[in-house]
Amino acid sequence: MTEKSFTVLDLLDLNLTGHDSLNLRCLGGRTGLSKAIGVPDINRPGLALSGFYESFAHERVQLIGRGEFAYLKKLHEENNTERIRRLFSYDIPCVIFSRSLVPPEDFLEIAEEANCSVLQTDLESTEFSTRLLRVFDNIFTPRKTLHGVLVEVYGLGILLMGASGVGKSETALELVERGHRLVADDIVEIRCVHGNSILGAGPNALISHHMEVRGIGIINISQLYGIGSVQEQKEVQLVVKLEEWDNNKVYDRLGTENHTEDLLGVKVPFLEIPVKPGRNLPIIIEAAAMNERLKAMGYNSAKEFNQNVLKWIETGEAQTAFYGTEDTY
Repeated sequence: MTEKSFTVLDLLDLNLTGHDSLNLRCLGGRTGLSKAIGVPDINRPGLALSGFYESFAHERVQLIGRGEFAYLKKLHEENNTERIRRLFSYDIPCVIFSRSLVPPEDFLEIAEEANCSVLQTDLESTEFSTRLLRVFDNIFTPRKTLHGVLVEVYGLGILLMGASGVGKSETALELVERGHRLVADDIVEIRCVHGNSILGAGPNALISHHMEVRGIGIINISQLYGIGSVQEQKEVQLVVKLEEWDNNKVYDRLGTENHTEDLLGVKVPFLEIPVKPGRNLPIIIEAAAMNERLKAMGYNSAKEFNQNVLKWIETGEAQTAFYGTEDTY
């Protein structure tokens, strides 16, 4: 949605249910439904209606609750439309009335003249604001599509990456067989949430939980292993790159350095695991997941090992083990 404009009509047409539903309907100004919503935020225009327009956030969606509605009713009774006309002299995306409040006729007429849509919801202002901001956060957040497999292992979201044919899907299939869950195979859509976390999911809910296994074809994980073997979305907390074993490359054997991968500006822990016959990748990834969880809890196995080695050297036992108990000259 960030690459194209998000209009008032798009907001009205959102297919949301349950606690995400906005319960919107259009009362007037249908010619303004094509207006773009450029700022993912809400403004309460109480000060503007009273005549104070300094720092008026007109580019936001305008929400009118009971307080603003009471003032509009007063203006209507006094036949004072100048305040309303000045409000609509600004380029407003749309005006939304909460609590099923119905605006006065003169308000609807002026909005129609200004080509500004007037919407209504039966939700309270606070509840509607919470839901709408959540919708905006989902629509306007930065996102990107990656080639990889996203799985949940011991509650940790792990993004498996690597060249085609390296064994990402087969590894994920074995992890599912061992009781873990698949989020998306082959194509993973990631988005930055709140500026500090990466949420991953399949680009299409209808095909996300299907997997391509070379030699077998397309399989449906949720049908084969049950609904508990899949998940709709998961935060990416670890990136694992699988690559063919290179004898000329030096791989990390201690793990004392913390490597990260930049995903949409967020640094995510990163591991590079070489692949060769005989290596049990699912078990290695399970161990990596548990080790990452321990790190998040403040325990680092590699650093503790390094400290224990230093203590062993300081005690003199290392020198005795190396040279023996007797001096040999």
